[in-house]
Amino acid sequence: MSATIDPTGPRPGTPAAPTPPARLSLKAPGAARGLLDGAWWPRSRDLLSELPALVDVLDPAWARITRIAVNPRHWPVIPRRIPVHGHVVKAGWFTELDPYELLLLSYSVGRWDLLVVPPRTSAPAAARLMAAAAASTGQALTAAALVAAEEARHGALAGDRPQDPENAWESEGGAPSPRVGGPDRPSRLLVGM
Repeated sequence: MSATIDPTGPRPGTPAAPTPPARLSLKAPGAARGLLDGAWWPRSRDLLSELPALVDVLDPAWARITRIAVNPRHWPVIPRRIPVHGHVVKAGWFTELDPYELLLLSYSVGRWDLLVVPPRTSAPAAARLMAAAAASTGQALTAAALVAAEEARHGALAGDRPQDPENAWESEGGAPSPRVGGPDRPSRLLVGM
């Protein structure tokens, strides 16, 4: 079995799928800097597909974004270079970085920190988180502290709950794993060729 990957994108004459706009909430211009500069609510955990829409909005407002950093806890794949419209953004990961934060860097202007709202978060919860991250008044909280406060007030975020391996397999198009043994024996996946 073989697979072919076409890294060049759509063929000439084929219309490209429109990229949905970034769901973003930023502090007002001139607002005091705090721990966060706003919030971003991506539609998935795929940096290659999500980052271009974010950079399209931020490049004109904040100058060219050249680098980003994330915590790998919530990002399954972190490519080293992410092509965006007109340039490439270099990506890195640090386990010390807040797992709910995206760090953005620009050579000409500086650094920004955005709360990353988990993709499968409900719209009301996402709206509350985005408003809190972009607020210029009130107590300055880290991204993880904002998420923890939201969970304490309204329950766990849907997009933040880890999926058990079997449900993850099912949601990605796999088949259920065969069960072996009784209730006192652990399940295991049997693979045969």
